[in-house]
Amino acid sequence: MRIALAQVDAVLGDVDANVERAERAIAEAVAEGADIVVFPELSLTGFSVGELEDDVSIALDDERLGALAARTPGGLLVGFPEAQTHGLHTYNSAAYFEGGELVHVHRKLYLPNYSIFEERKHFRPGLTSRAFPVCGGKHRAATLICNDAWQPQLGFLSAQDGALILLVPAASAQSMFPEHYGSREYWRGITTFYGRMYQLYVVFVNRVGTEGRLRFWGGSHVVGPWGEVIAEAKEFEEQLLMVDIDVAEVRRRRRSIPLVREARLGLLRREIDRLLEEGGDL
Repeated sequence: MRIALAQVDAVLGDVDANVERAERAIAEAVAEGADIVVFPELSLTGFSVGELEDDVSIALDDERLGALAARTPGGLLVGFPEAQTHGLHTYNSAAYFEGGELVHVHRKLYLPNYSIFEERKHFRPGLTSRAFPVCGGKHRAATLICNDAWQPQLGFLSAQDGALILLVPAASAQSMFPEHYGSREYWRGITTFYGRMYQLYVVFVNRVGTEGRLRFWGGSHVVGPWGEVIAEAKEFEEQLLMVDIDVAEVRRRRRSIPLVREARLGLLRREIDRLLEEGGDL
């Protein structure tokens, strides 16, 4: 399988310009034989949508999304603020299309609300985490949007739901806490942990560019099921990174060391039920 990591910039609030940028990246990826093209978080609008006067949210049936999907013979994962038809809520979403048809929508589950990040103010958190079919149903993948990946239980759920590939679109800026860690090192720790412990491919696609105080650093990369980084894009530059992966390697890895198989879901359910009864939920 060949995956294209579209590490692109975005013009805040200019959906048409960002769609044109996506069209160019898709055309290049398709010409190079990509089976799946993955864009960063909120790639069609820019990240800081709360700073805009106008509502730039996009409905799932928007013709611009349909046009992008139609340009991609294989799979396409693209990020945008999703407008609900009743107009009450907006989600930070990533939609996966294949063969021009909508297959799955992941709505960001954990919205940061600290430092200069106020996503919970502008978005409603999603309610479900599901794996979904890719490559005509031959394999399964799952999506975690940026801060979702800071919750390792979601990676666990994805693996138990049959995901062999974890797609992680992000809008990660340089660290707000440089005295403690750098964003690159932090993300590298997360993605290699997922690859090694959940025994799958992790496709981390970060954006580049600047919005106000946010400088997005790129560094998109793919981690294999043994936890090794097998390909990495440049930092602070737009780049289309083409990566070939062998999904059969996930199954070989899980057979040799059956970490994912030994999940003991019944045990976890009992203990989670106990914690809920003790008041352990928000």
